[in-house]
Amino acid sequence: MAGSTFGNNITITTWGESHGAALGVVIDGFPAGLSISEEDIQEYLDRRKPGQSKFTTARAEGDSVRILSGVFEGKTTGTPISLMVENKDQHSKDYGNIATTFRPGHADFVFTEKYGFRDYRGGGRSSGRETIGRVAAGALCAKLLSEIGITVTAYTKSIGDIACSKIDLKEKENNKLYMPDAEAAEKASEYLEACMLNQDSAGGVVECIIKGAPTGLGDPVFEKLDAKLAQALVSIGAVKGVEIGDGFAVSKTTGSINNDSFRIDNGKVVKETNHSGGILGGISDGSDIIVRAAIKPTPSISQTQATVNEAGEEIEINIHGRHDPVIVPRAVVVVESMCAITIVDALMSHMTDRVEYIKEFYKN
Repeated sequence: MAGSTFGNNITITTWGESHGAALGVVIDGFPAGLSISEEDIQEYLDRRKPGQSKFTTARAEGDSVRILSGVFEGKTTGTPISLMVENKDQHSKDYGNIATTFRPGHADFVFTEKYGFRDYRGGGRSSGRETIGRVAAGALCAKLLSEIGITVTAYTKSIGDIACSKIDLKEKENNKLYMPDAEAAEKASEYLEACMLNQDSAGGVVECIIKGAPTGLGDPVFEKLDAKLAQALVSIGAVKGVEIGDGFAVSKTTGSINNDSFRIDNGKVVKETNHSGGILGGISDGSDIIVRAAIKPTPSISQTQATVNEAGEEIEINIHGRHDPVIVPRAVVVVESMCAITIVDALMSHMTDRVEYIKEFYKN
């Protein structure tokens, strides 16, 4: 299948299916010399694994990662890094009743039309478990970024119409919704309880802030940094929209308000405001990069829904199995990981943007 590779300088290729033997990722082009362990990667995977709360699927996967290649004596070697997570708790029988039925909101219909058949066990390649590889690769990229003073931090901005009114990053670790606002988290929990009683699901927004990125990342036309971030995030199965900075709100404002005025601070050019979200003309401007991803409600719900089957019959379906009533909390680390991968890729490209950079690197 084409389209499983992302990146230009550092590439990640994810592989595996929801109910196959394993899933994983191959990272190519990653520099040698970064200290990394399975524990470092596991810390990220633990943030997306199932069974963390009543608002996530009960599928009991430990999602334990194994480093198969590219790391020797605790450091990356510069060769392809292969990471694998075995599937342990597949209940493929849960999907027997939908083997020939197109589930509303899922990729069943389009996958069948494209390839002529599909792996119906949990969505196969279209499953959210595909993001395991992204998160494993993101853990490496985030650690590399941290060593040069760049942080990538995502959190749940809203669930349904309940949004955070303040951002307290310490608070996001105190609730399983990863919301940096205790009051909003409590209201969102009540809202999700109601959704579950109605056999329904909810969507939300994940916001990510990238601090410490230098000016100059990204290119002015097709490889714009905001375009690459948007591609990275929309490639996540549940994401249906992306905003940079003020996003769609810019359509309701004016140039005099939306423009970020410049000034000098200790000899450095800075902005008074950050409506642009840290990117101007597709290139990072040195401010915080702010990006948001809109996550759709989990399509697998227990309510009776109208659909059709492969025989062309109009039928009704009740979806059984173990599904998240809300994807948003587990998507937080996926958004964070895809942003980290994109920034590392852009940094590698930026190193060759000027002749002086190359001369500086290769001077004796």
